[in-house]
Amino acid sequence: MEENLDRRVTISELAGAVGLSESWFAHAFKRETGQTPLQWQMRRRIEWAQEMLGEPANSVADVAAATGFADQAHLTRVFRSLTGSTPAAWRRNGAFS
Repeated sequence: MEENLDRRVTISELAGAVGLSESWFAHAFKRETGQTPLQWQMRRRIEWAQEMLGEPANSVADVAAATGFADQAHLTRVFRSLTGSTPAAWRRNGAFS
């Protein structure tokens, strides 16, 4: 999953990669991580976006595209839901320092 942060990896792909059924994989993943595979992916993509936002040359739109979000608005919605701040406000407040 780490190598495919620029896109959503399906449970089917993940389960197939380790030879488990989708339901067993999803259950085992949540038991081990406390998150569903989708929640884990979204959190990790936001962490990657935060790293990229630490570079002033990267626009929010560029970060959204690089991290696999449909557009800047999609990144902003997910970012706010997980961090409580928009990407632009997060960057302005120097949260990456």
